[in-house]
Amino acid sequence: MSESPPQNNQITVMLQQARKGDSAAGRRVFEVLVTDLVAAARNLMTSERTAHTLQPTALINEACVRLMQQDVVQSAENRRYLFAAANRAMQQVLVDHARSRNAAKRGGEVQRLPMDVLLDNFETENGVEFSKLHTALEALEADSPRQREVVEHRYFGGFSVEETAQLMGLGTATVKRDWKLARAKLYATLTQVRE
Repeated sequence: MSESPPQNNQITVMLQQARKGDSAAGRRVFEVLVTDLVAAARNLMTSERTAHTLQPTALINEACVRLMQQDVVQSAENRRYLFAAANRAMQQVLVDHARSRNAAKRGGEVQRLPMDVLLDNFETENGVEFSKLHTALEALEADSPRQREVVEHRYFGGFSVEETAQLMGLGTATVKRDWKLARAKLYATLTQVRE
């Protein structure tokens, strides 16, 4: 029988315990983080065939390596920071891979890697290159860091409006409004990029 996931405040308590040197709490936090990354990767691959298990695994592994290098469990103050760091790590992995893939295409030698299928699926489903979306997200953050965070939790993390509101300490009406405004701003930015 598997153990149920910790509640929101339990994650923050475990983070505090990990920062005080409790390695068991640190491992448990990282397990929760990996579970979140798996869900987020699956969210990005919703229309992909189930046989493509390697792509989300490669993404998750690389994101975990980056999170360990950042020592996110020791530096995270709370659950909100932890999940934001996880979403950003996953996005950065995809951006870096998209950029290297595009550079390889220009160079003539293209070797398909596991994350290529994930990126191809994302770009086909959304009609935008991931690197251009990342640029639009950076512009959104300059305008409204909170709206970018809402996008990250809703879109990349796969959280519902209610889960995002609880994670960020906001009302659901605020999250709905930020989500709507952020999507409009991203659309406007991406439309300008295409022209």
